[in-house]
Amino acid sequence: MHDRELYRQILGVQAPWQVSEVEVDLPGNGVTVHIEHSGEGLSCPECDQAAPGYDTRERRWRHLDTCQYKTWLVAQVPRVKCPEHGVLQLPVAWAESNSRLTALFEALVIDWLKVATISEVATRLDLSWSAVAGVQQRAVDRGLQRRAQAFPASIGIDETAFQRRHQYVTVISSQDRVLHVADDRKSTTLDAWYASQPTNVLARLDTVSMDMWRPYIDSTLRHVPEAQSKIAFDKFHVAQHLGDAVDKVRRAEHKALLAAEGESLLTRSRYLWLRHPDRMNTKSWQRLKELKAVNLKTSRAWAIKTHAMCLWGYKSRTWARKAWMAWYNWAIRSRLEPVKKVARMVKKHLEGILTAVVTGATNARAEGFNTMIQKIKRDARGFRNKDRFKAAIYFHLGGLDLYPEAVRK
Repeated sequence: MHDRELYRQILGVQAPWQVSEVEVDLPGNGVTVHIEHSGEGLSCPECDQAAPGYDTRERRWRHLDTCQYKTWLVAQVPRVKCPEHGVLQLPVAWAESNSRLTALFEALVIDWLKVATISEVATRLDLSWSAVAGVQQRAVDRGLQRRAQAFPASIGIDETAFQRRHQYVTVISSQDRVLHVADDRKSTTLDAWYASQPTNVLARLDTVSMDMWRPYIDSTLRHVPEAQSKIAFDKFHVAQHLGDAVDKVRRAEHKALLAAEGESLLTRSRYLWLRHPDRMNTKSWQRLKELKAVNLKTSRAWAIKTHAMCLWGYKSRTWARKAWMAWYNWAIRSRLEPVKKVARMVKKHLEGILTAVVTGATNARAEGFNTMIQKIKRDARGFRNKDRFKAAIYFHLGGLDLYPEAVRK
């Protein structure tokens, strides 16, 4: 009697359900709690109209352990026959309709998944891999259904690698969460997401930060009103392209010096030219000063790159344009082909760069999400299934309400 009342209170079982029996099999199968329905007050779960009972089906759920022993709930769940909706099974208060775990146990699994991989959680809780993956997928599905429709004023768009051989997903994010994950990085990928958003919502966007990937640019121009003045190419991507240009100049000059003189001043200097001056120690800065004093092509390329990084503080679009065009003229006359190539790219995408300059828009948060996504992938030792990969991104970075309804209450 006492054990039935104990589990009734622990589980929150209320009429017309009741705990009918508690079986204890130690140290074998653990604890099994039997729950039964009185058969009174049956109604259709769809329309809530009174309906006669049809039959019962036994269902079994894994519950939180009783001390160190596994615990299961077993119930003969009634099915009703509704004139309108047919034969349907009654829902139970302690578990989701499509789960073999109680809501409290699912909540425990979700808590573990926040700090461990699916395989680790499965091992720790003595569950199958598919059972834990199912909990994660149901949590994500619930979270996406509950997600508020409020739309951010600024979004970032970035791609991240799913597997090798140029397999990608597109990640759309705000400052605090991942909004959407889509297959590949084609223009049609972004088209589909934009098409699912109301036009008036897209019109309220202030900025759309991205790298200079043409399919993303074209899709945004097609769907976002006044996109020409909202697309922003932030400092990180310009710096990345200029850093690559400086390194190409250095490698070519290093090779030429070795061929002509048998030695090169540029030996082991790669990271000197790529590192931000503010992050150099005294020894590195002294060596860079010595190299700059020599008439090197790499030194000129470095000066052009460094000057470009000083052009991001303007508030006026007009003055920013003048400064960037002066920089472009310097770079295009440099006779350094890698630098000239980046200069042409900057001129082609100048409006987006200027938008980033005057608004302060940055894709740094999207890049941060990308870093976290790659960590999720490394911790899981990769994903074979793209849907699992997307679910993991939403689970960890989507800002979702993940828990079953019974636990939320």
